[in-house]
Amino acid sequence: MSRVGYVCACADVPHMTYLTRAAALTGALLLSVGPLTASPAQAAPGDAPPGDWLALTVTRGTGQPGGTGQPTGAAPITGTRGALLLCDPPQGHPHAGEACAELGSADGDFEAIPPRTGTFCPMIFAPVTVHAHGRWSGRTVEFRRTYTNHCVMTRMAGAVFALDAD
Repeated sequence: MSRVGYVCACADVPHMTYLTRAAALTGALLLSVGPLTASPAQAAPGDAPPGDWLALTVTRGTGQPGGTGQPTGAAPITGTRGALLLCDPPQGHPHAGEACAELGSADGDFEAIPPRTGTFCPMIFAPVTVHAHGRWSGRTVEFRRTYTNHCVMTRMAGAVFALDAD
């Protein structure tokens, strides 16, 4: 049977009209409510966690076009992981205890975290950009750095940006 020239007589059936209207109304309702339920909750500016806390992100690439070895104008290669590190008690991070201990011994200064010894990293350019912001010992912390690869990041920043659960 060919569908060319086929005319639906569905509109002549009263219950089909009712079902069609109900489906349209349900779809419109879902579309109008969907954006309200799909967006993440935003904390008010005064809702910062008590004590020492850092919002951490690790992003593959530099986040800038042409910044990861691809041609200028190409889209950046990215993939971001994030965690909220809380240190009293340590939580919110796969290696929270170790990360809090490293930051505690460095007084929250990322530059003062000693590099891991005995780690040899390949000379492969696969940049990783890290970002941390929050509060440590009552002062605001802001840190951003791009490392040449994941191994170098782990060697230099220890467990703080080790957001993989392995």
